[in-house]
Amino acid sequence: MRTGTPNLILIGLRASGKSTLGKLMSQRLGRDFIDLDDVVAERMNASGPGEAIERDGIDAFRSAETESLRSVLKTPGQIIALGGGTPTAPGAADVLRGSHAIIVYLRGTPEELRERLTRSDNTDRPTLVGDDVLSEVQTLFGQRDELYREIAHSIIHIDGVREESVLQALIALDTAGM
Repeated sequence: MRTGTPNLILIGLRASGKSTLGKLMSQRLGRDFIDLDDVVAERMNASGPGEAIERDGIDAFRSAETESLRSVLKTPGQIIALGGGTPTAPGAADVLRGSHAIIVYLRGTPEELRERLTRSDNTDRPTLVGDDVLSEVQTLFGQRDELYREIAHSIIHIDGVREESVLQALIALDTAGM
């Protein structure tokens, strides 16, 4: 980890590739990778976000997200994948705006994200708006897209783009220091 190097933060909806690409970047660049969902789950003594939300409720989870984000951002030079709803947690968007970080929105259309979800193990995640995981994508996209676009320094459109191409774009953004 390089002192003073800004963190690179990946935001986007579920199945946009935040964790996968963050891990790959970490390996390629030799930087620490943080999956905020894991940090929050550990903070809440849960096996994962689903258990934490089911046991303690969404409000407690969102509060823990903001506190975990503040804590994680104290260390520079990391690659951080946020949970899809982290920017919506009380105070989190302001924390992100005030951070010394490069924020990249991995933006997929609802159709692309639904397709990715059908091919992944993300369908066991808890629903957030009362529908099933696949049908809630459109609702969550409508609720979050504007906020993601507003806080991101850069947007990478992921529809139909190979993982390696997105990874190269992320590395280029990081290397340029935005």
